[in-house]
Amino acid sequence: MIDLPDMFGIDRDQLLNKVAALLPEGRRIEREDAARLFRIAELTEIGMLANQVRQRIHPGRIVTYLVDRNINYTNVCNSDCSFCGFYRHNPRDPEAYVNSKDVIGKKIAEALELGATRILLQGGHNDELPYDYYLDLISWIKDKFQIELNAFSPSEVHQMHRVSGKNYGEILRELQQAGLSGLPGGGAEILDDDVRKRVSPKKIGADLWIEIMEAAQDLGLTTTATMVIGLGENLEQRLNHLDRLRELQDRTQARGLKGFNCFISWNLMHNQNTSIGRSRHAASFGASASEYLKNLALCRIYLDNIPNHQSSWPTLGPDMAQVGMNFGCNDIGSTMMEENVVSAAGAPTLHRWSMSPEELRAHIRGAGFIPAQRNSSFEIVQIFE
Repeated sequence: MIDLPDMFGIDRDQLLNKVAALLPEGRRIEREDAARLFRIAELTEIGMLANQVRQRIHPGRIVTYLVDRNINYTNVCNSDCSFCGFYRHNPRDPEAYVNSKDVIGKKIAEALELGATRILLQGGHNDELPYDYYLDLISWIKDKFQIELNAFSPSEVHQMHRVSGKNYGEILRELQQAGLSGLPGGGAEILDDDVRKRVSPKKIGADLWIEIMEAAQDLGLTTTATMVIGLGENLEQRLNHLDRLRELQDRTQARGLKGFNCFISWNLMHNQNTSIGRSRHAASFGASASEYLKNLALCRIYLDNIPNHQSSWPTLGPDMAQVGMNFGCNDIGSTMMEENVVSAAGAPTLHRWSMSPEELRAHIRGAGFIPAQRNSSFEIVQIFE
């Protein structure tokens, strides 16, 4: 659990009134007030403040969703993250795989039949895959299928740097020329190196994650920002994460670029498949539903320059995603059609790894909103009144 005591001694009503006066005008809440707000405000109060921001940026009752499919090209990974139950370290493990083009092509064809507009392609950091593998795979997909392709997190781009010696900008330019449209924001977890050294010491640090994402934004690639809570981090470390995202977004937008178009957060999932879940401290990890909602609202308030915020259904289920729509979120995420990573750690997707467009629309309506299908650039494809 995150530390909650109020160490500031500020009048609660004074703080709530101050924040409430800033938000309708689009004025920024600073870090100290964000920390106070998280510690002092009731859940419903911070939810109402988050909805003020949401209504300023997205007035009305539209909540969007995306029809897409997640595809993991390999589960072999050298990172050994303590929260992951998906990867296999040894390429010779009987459960290790690298999906063939035939397998990937069939998955994409199935997604297109169901109306998908995007493929999200991600995998582990597999030392046996040469740099040309990634370029060839992207080129092959774009030549064969008419669908937007977002692929590879910043840490996967770093893996390409390790095997090729090329710099990040060159790698991203070549991927873009091959047909890549966007770089998803996976692997951020908590952008604080004290946390990262504890739970994923082999993975890239916070500065490098930001550097690679900034290079992607400079090229105009579609990018998203993510956050995973419940890794034993404290509130200051969460705010370090949010500061890094907000500062990068400021820099990118100052250059006339879009930057992150969406922020997605979720709770850590862990079970016996993960080393965190097997540890004697397992009970100290994770976050409650109420803490997730409070953090969701704080992120909407603090990340005032990221236009879209998503309420994630794969980790806490669609019912909680419905509640999240009332905590500042204007998007419910995607159909996914396939989910392997958080499923392996015990998320609800373990038993059901996809959601149909009809179901997503029903959940949006059930929360009192109007569903609309979007693409990965958040352009509306169709509104379902």
